Amino acid sequence: MRWPGSRRFLMLRASVNGTELAFVDVGPRDGVPIVFSHSLFFDHTMFDALVQKFADDGYRVVAYDHRGQGESAPAARDELAVDVLAEDAAALIEHLDLAPCHVVGNSLGGFVALRLAARRPELLRTAAALGSSAEEEYKLDEFAPLVGHLTEHGTAAVVDTIMYIMFGDSSLAQESAMTSTWRAAIARLGPRIGDAAHGVIHRGRIVEELAGCRVPVLAVAGREDHAYPPPISSVNIADAAGGRHVTVDAAGHSVALEQPDEVARHLSEHFAPAGRDRSGG
Repeated sequence: MRWPGSRRFLMLRASVNGTELAFVDVGPRDGVPIVFSHSLFFDHTMFDALVQKFADDGYRVVAYDHRGQGESAPAARDELAVDVLAEDAAALIEHLDLAPCHVVGNSLGGFVALRLAARRPELLRTAAALGSSAEEEYKLDEFAPLVGHLTEHGTAAVVDTIMYIMFGDSSLAQESAMTSTWRAAIARLGPRIGDAAHGVIHRGRIVEELAGCRVPVLAVAGREDHAYPPPISSVNIADAAGGRHVTVDAAGHSVALEQPDEVARHLSEHFAPAGRDRSGG
């Protein structure tokens, strides 16, 4: 699942919260930590360009695979709720002694980042939710049959539908090496991805928990997002958390992949007020 031009980083493993998570850990050990949390249907490599950029800038960068996805341990459906995945992320942060850290998540990863901001603020410097939502699934009736198909058959027969959900019109029209490589990777996913998808679409809302949030929150929306279009992925998150929002042109749901340079610029600006002191002071 590596798109052309991405770099290979050494895979590591950690036993946390009753599972085993695969992750990469790049950059200076004394750098301010950033944790990247990926989307459904992807893995940590969707952030390879951002991992390299921020490691080169002196940050310590960790990107991991959720339980039940990528190279992390498989898990039963009842262990794949978004709330459990957020607990996994908190446990990994504590295990690697990363607190306080920046947490950045795309889609599912954004659900995790927002839960950490609301429930474990002591672990975070900032949170960023990309192509994400603080609300319950508003397309539940549309997505439930798709998840049922995934659980029975995997992704091969519905890869075009998934690509439309996960990428914007500009990316799909280009038929680039990035989109073609991810199309092939997504098409290979087996039925276990249906269990992960079930947890995603049956998540609870986090809006009320974000009221009075002490962690600076940035919502980054893709203007062409077919899953959570603005204002769901922008204004609604910022209003709930008292944070900021930006909208990126020529990007859809996978904004971190589709416009990594623009996303990196917004993230750098978001991180800057927290400083570069490793202690968080």
